[in-house]
Order: sequence, then C-alpha cells, then structure tokens
Amino acid sequence: MEFRIDKEVFLKSLQKIQGIVEKRTSMPILSNALLEATESTLLVTATDLEVGMKSSYPADIVSPGKITVGAKKLYEIVKELPNQLITFATKDNDWVEIKCGKVHFNIVGLSPEEFPYFPAVKEENLFEIENTLLKDMIEKTSYAICNDDTKYNLNGLFTKVEPAADGSQTLKMVATDGHRLSIANGALKGTAGPELLKGVILPKKGIYELKKITEEDSGNLLFGFMENSAVIKRGDSYMVMRLVDGEFPDYNRVIPTANDRVVTVNKEAFTHSIRRMAILSSEKFKGIMLEISASSIKISSSNPELGDAMEEIDVVYGGEPLAVRFNARYLLDVLAVAETEAIEMKFRDELSPSIIVPEKSDSFLAVIMPMRL
Repeated sequence: MEFRIDKEVFLKSLQKIQGIVEKRTSMPILSNALLEATESTLLVTATDLEVGMKSSYPADIVSPGKITVGAKKLYEIVKELPNQLITFATKDNDWVEIKCGKVHFNIVGLSPEEFPYFPAVKEENLFEIENTLLKDMIEKTSYAICNDDTKYNLNGLFTKVEPAADGSQTLKMVATDGHRLSIANGALKGTAGPELLKGVILPKKGIYELKKITEEDSGNLLFGFMENSAVIKRGDSYMVMRLVDGEFPDYNRVIPTANDRVVTVNKEAFTHSIRRMAILSSEKFKGIMLEISASSIKISSSNPELGDAMEEIDVVYGGEPLAVRFNARYLLDVLAVAETEAIEMKFRDELSPSIIVPEKSDSFLAVIMPMRL
C-alpha cells in the first residue's frame, strides 16, 4: 500500500481520533488506527470497542491496501513533519515508511486482520438532527454524568423523545450522579425512531466525542441506531457508540414538587460570589453556606486551617429566612450552563433537594442535594 497526502489533512484525520484510541489496554490493536487506502480516498478508523469513528479523506493513492499503526505515535510524528506532501508506504512484516521532504521514518505497524470489525452503516436508517440543539443539550447535562464505574447505568446521558398531542416532539437529555440531576429539553424537527421513543443511554465517552463533532461547525447531523449502537454521521465521518445496557432510574420521582420558596438572583453576581467564597472552602467538600433572607443572600465559607469569608448579594425573595449548605462546584456547574441573566432557586427546607432553573425558561432544570449542616 502507498499513498501521498497533504500534511494538514493527515494531521486533522489523526487528531480527530485521539480521544477514541485506548491509551492503556490489554489489546494493543485498540491503540492503533486502521489506515485503508481505497481507489481514491484514505479511510481512517479507530475504536475502543465502545466508541468507534471512521472518516474518509482525499489522498493520492499509488497502490491500495491497509495497515494499522499506533495512533498516538503517528500523530506525534505527523505533527512535527514539515508542511509538505507526505508519502506513506507499507513494507514487509507490517513495517511502515513515512517520507516528508528530507525526513524519513520507519515504524512498526500491526496486521489489519486483527483490527475489530466496524459495522457498515445504512444511511437510509438515519434522520436529521440540528447540530446546535445537540451541542446545547449536551453542554447543559454532561457535567452531571456519574463517574463511578460501578453505577454503569448512570455512566451516560439518558436520551428520549416525548411526542406531544399536537404532533410536535421534544428531545430530552438527562444526567445524574446521585447528588445532582440535570435535564435539558429541545424541540426535535426530525422523525425519531422507536429507540428514542423508548429512551436510550448514550455512553459518557461517546457523548464527549459527539460534543467535539458538534463544535466543529453548524448545520445538521444524521443520527440513528443499529445493532444496539447509536450512529452519527457528519460530512465524511461516521461515529458509532455502543448504548449503555441498563435501566436509567425514574428521574421524575427525584424532582421535588413542593419547593415553594423561590429566590431570584442575578447569575453573574451569584457566580462570582460563589467563586470567591469557594477559595476558602475545604478542598475535599467545597462546602459553602447560603443564608437567605427577605432581600439578600449571605454567602459564606470557613476553613479552620485557612480562615473564613462572607459576602452579601441582593435577591428577590418573599419567604421565611433559610440557611442551606451546598457543594460550591455543583452550583458553579449549573450556573455555567444557565443562559439567562437571572436564575430561580426553589427550596422546600434546609435538607430537601433544591431546584435551579433559568428565569422564564423551561429548556433546562437542575436538582442539587444540599450538604448536611
């Protein structure tokens, strides 16, 4: 096999798969990228058996064939090559020769026969979905995905389409780690299949890779399902992610219904104040205290080893005084993705879960458990 390719194109193709290839693995082949020269294009494939990506790129193919090469090392090599045409050729015993200007590398590859099977995608099974909608909803929920691998059914985003009586459809994404819950809603214009009507759990790693795809440019993606996997197509790239096998908990039961003490606060002022107070909170628990009265919140933190801090900011509130303790990071994560000027915090009492929503918006809702006082 031999092909010639522009450095920038080759670099982009290898950069795109760095998040997918396995760094530490008992199967060395999963650290490799499969390079496949067809009649007119170069196909680059990577997989960790949970998330896979296959993209095609323009190249001058001298002779077709395929080989697998360590994805990280190849990326590092191409990154440092001069900005000239790269010639890539396979030699005996799966060795690879890379030439660029006066630079010459010989590196060891692995037989393509060992590389895992990448499913053939039928494009007619996919439907269009807005890029900006997915990007926005992933941003508003992914921070709350659980990182505890033993709770595997929480290690992803629960994604579901809910049809309304008027024929419209709402796409819903939900994430929780047991301490907090985040829900984003958006209007879906495409036609959802049975999988989304039932609800699926998209894996954490796949979600982060999908977010990168949505950040590349605007427009629409193609989205669908096959063989217990979700499939995304953007341009000349396909991504396949295996769905998390498990039942997502009934999140509606977690959303409090009797939180009638509503505090309205300016998002910017609240964010900066929490950041300042968090400086002196304990490293491990990041706890800060909110003391809410008729017209203000007193935000404070104390640490026996460092000292204490306090700040007061104005709020709109008509209820009884209330003191609640929160993990500062949990509050900051929610405030970072709320897009309105003001947010509403809804409380029942000091120990019940609290709701945070952007003012006058129903596209996002967060629930946070308070810390024990």
